Amino acid sequence: MTGSAREFVVEADGGSRGNPGPAGYGAVVLDAATGETLVEAAEYLGVVTNNVAEYRGLLAGLRAAAELDPDATVHVRMDSKLVVEQMSGRWKIKHPDMKPLAAEAARVFPPGRVTYEWIPRADNKHADRLANEAMDAGARGEQWSPSTSTAELDAATDRAASAGRTAGSRRSGDRPAAAPAGAGEAADVAAAGGDAPSAGERLPRTTTRTGAGSAASGGGGEAAVSGGGAIAGERVGRAARTGAGGAAPGAAGAPAAADVRAAKVVASPGWGPPDMGAPATFVLLRHGETPLTPQKRFSGSGGSDPSLSPVGREQAERVAESLARRGTIEAIVASPLARTRETAGIVAARLGLPVTVEEGLRETDFGAWEGLTFGEVRDRHPADLDAWLASPDAEPTGGGESFAATAIRIAATRDKLVAAYAGRTVLLVSHVTPIKTFLRLALGAPPESLFRMELSAASLSAVAYYADGGASVRLFNETSHLR
Repeated sequence: MTGSAREFVVEADGGSRGNPGPAGYGAVVLDAATGETLVEAAEYLGVVTNNVAEYRGLLAGLRAAAELDPDATVHVRMDSKLVVEQMSGRWKIKHPDMKPLAAEAARVFPPGRVTYEWIPRADNKHADRLANEAMDAGARGEQWSPSTSTAELDAATDRAASAGRTAGSRRSGDRPAAAPAGAGEAADVAAAGGDAPSAGERLPRTTTRTGAGSAASGGGGEAAVSGGGAIAGERVGRAARTGAGGAAPGAAGAPAAADVRAAKVVASPGWGPPDMGAPATFVLLRHGETPLTPQKRFSGSGGSDPSLSPVGREQAERVAESLARRGTIEAIVASPLARTRETAGIVAARLGLPVTVEEGLRETDFGAWEGLTFGEVRDRHPADLDAWLASPDAEPTGGGESFAATAIRIAATRDKLVAAYAGRTVLLVSHVTPIKTFLRLALGAPPESLFRMELSAASLSAVAYYADGGASVRLFNETSHLR
């Protein structure tokens, strides 16, 4: 390296509206000393996955830096945990679409000249804007042009507005608002054969519709905290639309017609363009009570696998009757655990449908905490519990499943089932953690939101998934059929 070699910062990003879907990348090269923008690059890529688009953004940024000064040192900043960890050599690269791109990126500068840093999405807005400009241009049948770009100005405006909202409001000890390191790429990580224990999922930039749901509360649930954390969720495109949500059905004893009307709202396409067709609608049913539920004990996929209690079987009968009145369920898919298969069987007998078992819908494995109450875990494993509550990457004592790993599994299962049941309404019979993860990812809510949801035994929630990758939460913790 010569004494005059420069230092650059490369910020890069990529997105796919559909994953895979119409995709683009953005990259910016900054002077490390002054922060001045030296080069902007963006390109519409056609149909590729989110992670491939991110790698293409990295490659474009590195090449632009090399053109400015091939002897430079470069610090890469990206909000893709997967790309940062793989390019840093800490995670393996197994996916066939990403291997050649990673190898090509590694050849742009000699080893040791490039360092990598994960940053929150909020700190990567310039590259994010460029990627969205490229995708917007592609949607118009054009290629991105630097002469029409407003990405730098838009990002600066966003940062200024954010700073104005937060100035003076943070007290000592407050948690930062940004998502934790690890807001990553569950769908592509899973497709890559589990390249990395990513702390969650980044989904494609989509136009996410929000809908009103029911917030009926109820008791019960294995371990009051056992619905917790996945990681930073779905990106919302600049053209985000709001759509009509599904209202909860009426109280028990209401006319059957009211249930049918409510069900039609839940399963309706919403306010999206008519050419998108009907969404894949997941009606998410938490299983009925087991003997462990009222005791609030951890009951995951690694414990005793209890069956329903008499109360749980009665709950399943009531939800089956309610779903029969609605008449919208076209298929039933259940977790492999005994309590979900039993709940699904009771509903299936009433609806006259078969049950398909899906391994991806199982509950989190709580390791050595299985069968214990929260208080008992606090007494026996206080340090492990504190770590678990603080980070979605932390595993329960004894090598259970982290919430980060659960999120990766649920994202892959979601994508699989959305493809299999496009345009149909399917009942998914599952557990606290998977259902809360479906909902959190659909909302793009922060990690701590999982600890603030009440999900009752035998409750119903619903999420609709559209052809463009958008998601709409239509119902949440609906329990009127139990009253």
